[in-house]
Amino acid sequence: MGSISGYSVLITGGGSGIGEAAAHKLAADGADVTICGRTEDKLIGAVERINAAAAEGVTVQHVVADVTDEVAVQRAVTAAASRTGRLDGLFACAGGSTGIGPLATSDVDTIRSTMELNYIGTFLCIKHGGRQMARQGGGGSIIGCSSHAGTDSFRCLGAYGAAKAGLDHLCRTAADEMGTFGVRVNSVQPGIVGTDLMTPITDGGRLLDDYIPQIPLGRIGQPEEIAEMVRFLIGPESSWITGQNFAVDGGQNLRRGADYGELLREFGTDPMSGIVADD
Repeated sequence: MGSISGYSVLITGGGSGIGEAAAHKLAADGADVTICGRTEDKLIGAVERINAAAAEGVTVQHVVADVTDEVAVQRAVTAAASRTGRLDGLFACAGGSTGIGPLATSDVDTIRSTMELNYIGTFLCIKHGGRQMARQGGGGSIIGCSSHAGTDSFRCLGAYGAAKAGLDHLCRTAADEMGTFGVRVNSVQPGIVGTDLMTPITDGGRLLDDYIPQIPLGRIGQPEEIAEMVRFLIGPESSWITGQNFAVDGGQNLRRGADYGELLREFGTDPMSGIVADD
């Protein structure tokens, strides 16, 4: 791959999982990396691990920031650009689902918080990261972290899927608008990946049994495999790629989404029964 030595990159949700793996890869290849998240102890530990493999002269730092807080996102962008005066890459990796269950029994606050974390958080990264990139004279790559759930139905994960579908469209629209400044915007759509957060699923059980037959390559992914795509989209090799949503899921997008109701059934709860139950 072409050199990213001297790049400045911001990664939200960089304290663990896919975000940390991306930070590790970018720092090892010569980029100065700023990671942010809500838990400082987790960020400090991640910085230590990333530093251990970083290229000589690379700076790795952390900023405590909630991506749903616009002021905090602005502060993180400023910190990431502070060393060189530029922001060359931004991976908006923070996300997740704040609830599991059918839409017809979901609490509205759970729906809102899931949308805030995934869609609004990515919007704020595009807004402030994109303006920094445009003002510095152009150039730069923004990557949203979407999901296969944004493309196909994942039962009992509807709010998350809707948020990720919105995120993908947000990235495409931003790519159209920001192209005039030379700023590229894409998204990655990971399938099921072996992170600490996903351990209750990837360790085995009914939900994993539902997943695996839908993955042509027959296995879960690893954070490093998503990090390789992020590295490509930030680096110079992808300089004519923008407005795309890239599935990195072992081919599961060719088949169907998983049924997250299996998580509840494993513990003896039928998630669909609540739809007809008396309030």
